[in-house]
Amino acid sequence: MSNKPTEISMLEWKEIMSLSYVEEGWGIDDTTTPEEFAAQVYGVKFQYCSGSPGYVGDLFILQGDTLESPVVIIRKSGVLQLAA
Repeated sequence: MSNKPTEISMLEWKEIMSLSYVEEGWGIDDTTTPEEFAAQVYGVKFQYCSGSPGYVGDLFILQGDTLESPVVIIRKSGVLQLAA
């Protein structure tokens, strides 16, 4: 595994947009496209491997246009969710 960030694909942006926390936090509606959302959010993906027992898999970090804490999302059992 590499610790280098990778670009989030448009399919992944669409999946991220469907999370209620993201949808509400960014005011996403039915007309918002993944391309529009990706253009207004700083986002990065990592193939993450934490310490034991830990987590291995997709880790997404999203930052809006404010300096609040970023949103951290993981894929658990194939489903995206906010990291605890």
